[in-house]
Amino acid sequence: MQLVPDTTHAIRFRATLRRPGGADKGADWTFLNLPQDASDQLPSRGLVSVQGTLDGTPFQATLQPDGQGGHWLKVPAELSVKAGETVVLAIAPMAEEPEPEVPEDLRLALEAADTRTREVWAKITPLARRDWIHWIVSPKKAETRAKRIESACDMLAKGKRRPCCFDRSGMYSNSLCPPVPE
Repeated sequence: MQLVPDTTHAIRFRATLRRPGGADKGADWTFLNLPQDASDQLPSRGLVSVQGTLDGTPFQATLQPDGQGGHWLKVPAELSVKAGETVVLAIAPMAEEPEPEVPEDLRLALEAADTRTREVWAKITPLARRDWIHWIVSPKKAETRAKRIESACDMLAKGKRRPCCFDRSGMYSNSLCPPVPE
């Protein structure tokens, strides 16, 4: 049974759905950029997990930072919407951070890591795990990602609970940005 989110105190706005272009051209998903006034109402310039409705259909997702102090949303596929449509959203930050999906390469590295690494990973919060995952998957090059997985396992083994020097908003490192629209 899926519960309908309480949208009494929700951030409400309209946005146009876009299909990615650039390096993601041809992808079968859509995204939208939040209006700046909607992003300004969120508790963080970084990743924010939200629940709400899109054209009345309930959903949960994690908003991505756009590197400019705002956010964008990769629209969940189950919402069955099309690029070019203007949709109405009502969103609110989730009270509890959901457990992030661990990418396969990181999952395998953690399984192969020593006990201390796995213990620290298990003890950190879902938000901290989300930060590690975002830090690992944000580079464009596969070799950088592999190096970050190795570094993450080493730092976790030493008891480090957050990635070093990771700009969660993308505003200072230009490491985060929304897709280029088609």
